[in-house]
Amino acid sequence: MSWIYLAVAIAAEIVATTTLKASDGFSRLYPSIITVIGYGLSFYCLAVALRVIPVGIAYAVWSGAGIVAISLIGYVIFKQALDTAALIGIGLIVTGVLVLNVFSESARH
Repeated sequence: MSWIYLAVAIAAEIVATTTLKASDGFSRLYPSIITVIGYGLSFYCLAVALRVIPVGIAYAVWSGAGIVAISLIGYVIFKQALDTAALIGIGLIVTGVLVLNVFSESARH
């Protein structure tokens, strides 16, 4: 169940960050409201997940998944370029999260 809370936290953070860009510096009402609600939900679900999942593992997965998703959303929706260094960095983040979850004893409960 903790991993479900973490997944919801990741999804809410992705929505909140996407609408943060769309809020245009909190000058647009509806994207601003969605941003605040999204971050609130994300932190709540992350806090619940931390009852069981070690903080280092949960934060690595939460932030890593968020970085990758927001980078792809920025590329697709906002037409922001990703150069070779950015793609290598994103690949390293994905690799790190996979190593933590597949090989680390810290991730097991």
